[in-house]
Amino acid sequence: MTPKVYLRKGKKVKTAITIAITLVLATVYGCHSSSPRGGSVVKHEGFKVAVPTFVTMIKQGETQSVTISLKRGKYFKQDVTLQIEASKGISVDPTSFIIKASDKPDVQLMIAAVQNAAIGEYSVSVMGIPKTGESTSTSFTVKVVSP
Repeated sequence: MTPKVYLRKGKKVKTAITIAITLVLATVYGCHSSSPRGGSVVKHEGFKVAVPTFVTMIKQGETQSVTISLKRGKYFKQDVTLQIEASKGISVDPTSFIIKASDKPDVQLMIAAVQNAAIGEYSVSVMGIPKTGESTSTSFTVKVVSP
């Protein structure tokens, strides 16, 4: 009887370890999704645009701040223009932003839903355009809820 109890405890320990590893990986990789690499296809020379991975909730009539980040490769030293476009029904500010090679990589984006915005999910697209090389884009979801 003792070995059966031991095996059950072993399975619980394995499950606990699996959960712990999953949480650590989620923390290490963060809560951002990123675009395919832009700028250059050579490793360490391009860039990615990182946006929130979780649905961003906003109440009707309110404004919320969201961080968008530029993840530069080790050797990528170009200015990048971010062009941001939201689905009809919500607004974003700024709609265009230049991140200089020497600037910090984070941009605060303000998302607003008017008082009578339809409840539901909206898409916000972000395109990163380097001075030279390929552009890249990604998007994230904003959910408008009642106040």
